[in-house]
Amino acid sequence: MSKRRILVTSALPYANGPIHLGHLVEYIQTDIWVRFQRLRGNHCVYVCADDTHGTAIMLRARRESRSEEQVIAQSQQEHERDFSHFQISFDNYGSTHSSENRQLCGEIWSAIREAGLVKTKDVEQLFDVQQKTFLADRFVRGTCPTCGSPDQPGDNCSQCGTTYTPAELIDPISTLSGSTPEIRTAEHLFIELEQLHGFLEQWTQNEDHLQPEVANYLKGHFLGSGDSPEGAKILRDWDISRPAPYFGFEIPDSPGHFWYVWFDAPIGYIASTQQWCDKNGECLDDWWRSEECEIHHFLGKDITYFHTLFWPGMLKTAGFQLPTKVHIHGFLTVNGEKMSKSKGTFIKAETFHRHLDPSALRYFYASKLGPKLDDIDLSLEEFVMKVNSDLVNKVVNLASRSAKFVRDVGLASVYPDDGGLFDKAAAAGEEIAEAYESCDYNRAMRLIMALADEANPYVEQAEPWNLKKDPARAGQLQDVCTVAINLFRQLVIYLSPVLPDLAKKTETLLGEPITDWEQSKTPQLGTPVAKFKHMMKRIDQKDIDKMVDDTQKEQAEELAATLSESTAKFQDGGEALAAEPMTEECTIDDFVKVDLRVARVVEADHVDGARKLLKLKLSLGGDETRTVFAGIKAAYEPEKLVGRLVVMVANLKPRQMKFGLSEGMVCASGAGGAEVFLLSPDEGAVPGQRVH
Repeated sequence: MSKRRILVTSALPYANGPIHLGHLVEYIQTDIWVRFQRLRGNHCVYVCADDTHGTAIMLRARRESRSEEQVIAQSQQEHERDFSHFQISFDNYGSTHSSENRQLCGEIWSAIREAGLVKTKDVEQLFDVQQKTFLADRFVRGTCPTCGSPDQPGDNCSQCGTTYTPAELIDPISTLSGSTPEIRTAEHLFIELEQLHGFLEQWTQNEDHLQPEVANYLKGHFLGSGDSPEGAKILRDWDISRPAPYFGFEIPDSPGHFWYVWFDAPIGYIASTQQWCDKNGECLDDWWRSEECEIHHFLGKDITYFHTLFWPGMLKTAGFQLPTKVHIHGFLTVNGEKMSKSKGTFIKAETFHRHLDPSALRYFYASKLGPKLDDIDLSLEEFVMKVNSDLVNKVVNLASRSAKFVRDVGLASVYPDDGGLFDKAAAAGEEIAEAYESCDYNRAMRLIMALADEANPYVEQAEPWNLKKDPARAGQLQDVCTVAINLFRQLVIYLSPVLPDLAKKTETLLGEPITDWEQSKTPQLGTPVAKFKHMMKRIDQKDIDKMVDDTQKEQAEELAATLSESTAKFQDGGEALAAEPMTEECTIDDFVKVDLRVARVVEADHVDGARKLLKLKLSLGGDETRTVFAGIKAAYEPEKLVGRLVVMVANLKPRQMKFGLSEGMVCASGAGGAEVFLLSPDEGAVPGQRVH
């Protein structure tokens, strides 16, 4: 069988936040498929990159007094660290802010221009007056103009699938400031996607490039058909530019206009491939302009529209190879609900890695992922039971109960009679491979565990621990252990795309690397076995609880830091107020509702496990005290705060945090972190006095 040349991508993570367990569904799904293809002997290259452009990066850099380049460099370092912890095997991990991406954007843009697909028109766009910026789609929420669903993003409705502009939303709100944006007119560049309607309909509806439900979705919502009651739908023009200020690549033939992030982000797939080619002496055209190369995209269902209409249209126009398959997956829920910070289920990859074995998550996701768009649920209780039952009790147990007994004599030179177990497992290899190929990992895991269920009774009935006691039965012991070790090795070969760490430990135990799927058909014989070392730890509920606790603490710190930043907006004058407008104008009647009081710090302590918080006990005079958690740890030593007068917001509704009940806020100015300055009245002010 000829070996395939395959290029694989995952969607690019945005460089404005950490990798969390929801993100990891996609990267683990992709990595499993890539490792399987390599094990089958195919030349499979996996590329990805950080998605780095847009208003969010610009605003974060401004808020943190850093350059955009500094922000995205830190983000990329953190993302690559998290991916490596979960054994994600990128061949190249780049950035959309690379010189390669800039050059390719220009090349593809020129082809689109030459094809006559670009037009210019004025656009009424939402503008945040307080932040002084036009609002990208992601910074607007409102009511869908088609179905009336509330709290929808600024580009398409998650309920009915309709696409629209942010200005078309009903009652739009800026997520940057919480204010109602105003409509301003600016010139934008558009790609007339309707000119590619025939091509896109043919590509999406034929040759299995998409899952059937995705093809049907595109047909019903965007493409239509001539024989449908309403006739063929008209594809909307694609707004491809944004006016300054904007962090991105300025369009060379249109000064003052920048390519919208959804234009340059997918081109980042090609740019990352270019970087890999340059490092490995390969030619880009062999991967992106060759019918002999398969291109496979893995992504979430929320970005289906961009990857199945815009992206193929761009590639076709610019003469690049079209995707062979776009593999789309569903979302992650935790304990049956959307991930929640307050419940400790919005779990970052870094937090999971601190407490639990990433291999366990890889297996659990594999046991849930199928070839369709169904959401998958991470039930933490089921997670514990499944990993312990399948991996520890069934798979690793085969090795742990036999390897230590055969170490002194090695494996038998002739494979013993096992009642057909090895041959049956070898014959199952192609069905398991078919399941991997079709991304039906759930079925693959069931098939593998069925083999484990047949292998374990063999060991239990043979009782090698009893055979070890009788020197006269040493030959029988070697035979039993040879069978057990080889059945274990078969399982590990089949599981190695999911559990590369277990595969490495097995290689160390048996002295032979796992490099080929066909190794499952031939037993390993006549070789010594190394001393057995622990391969996988049982998951303890206490570890889950600690991870959830840490997640809640992280959320509490983020909340406290946000509250600390917000206090700067209460005071008259000062850096923060001058640099950042108030969220909303208020009347005198509104202002007097805020009860600002003088308070004295009577106790100040560090908070165990918190990186940003101090716990303050504040006296408001007499016997009245309040406990406040403040995100000022980087700026103040607690012992130096005792006795100091501060200003507090005394009539906030108490908030239950992980560390305790917070009963107010202290007022401060500054940029945050170490640059925080508590507001203090002059000595002579009395705790409990109202601040006017």
